[in-house]
Amino acid sequence: MKILVIEDDVTTRNFVTTALRQEGFVVDETGQGREGLMMATSCEYQLIILDRMLPELNGMQILAALRAASITTSVIILSAMDSIEDKVAGLSAGSDDYLTKPFALAELLARVNSILRRHKANSPQQHELIIGPLRLNLRSHKVDVGGESLKLQNKEFILLHYLMDHAGEVVSRMRLFEAVWDYHFDPKTNVIDVHIANLRKKLEAAGANDMIETVRGAGYVIR
Repeated sequence: MKILVIEDDVTTRNFVTTALRQEGFVVDETGQGREGLMMATSCEYQLIILDRMLPELNGMQILAALRAASITTSVIILSAMDSIEDKVAGLSAGSDDYLTKPFALAELLARVNSILRRHKANSPQQHELIIGPLRLNLRSHKVDVGGESLKLQNKEFILLHYLMDHAGEVVSRMRLFEAVWDYHFDPKTNVIDVHIANLRKKLEAAGANDMIETVRGAGYVIR
């Protein structure tokens, strides 16, 4: 998932972007309204976190320009303007959420994930994922490389599906553990490393070399 943060306060921007990247999101950022609008219209994002008060163009002007251009990317407005009228104005202008400053990081992340879950639920269901020679079919629960079937254990299939479903996104070990094993992450466990190693061996034996990349200190990614 790719997120754009448009926020002129450096401390707030760094706080938000660092937290989002630690959660495994790909994040672009800017502190300028005009540049933010240009980025939002020239690149595909799943979510924009938009400060209301910005130099050059304010958040409401950016939001109006996006909606006028039929760009439907989800938007969370951040603002110190906390009256009911301000919130109503922001939501009525086409934002998906409105969070007042100061805010708790946990609340922002919860709202981000809630919006992205809705976005994913409303997207057409994919039954087949293809990256290079690698193809995963959710209906048949089969994986093949260049047409040759690949035999995977159930957890290996789920792990590969999650990585392919988040292709290009660095996924943290914590997210993988909680998504695949469905219980709280234990930082001392090596179960993810073992499964990644086994998955790599099977992919490489089938001719799909260097599909899974380790990003040191961050997690894993299929590009």
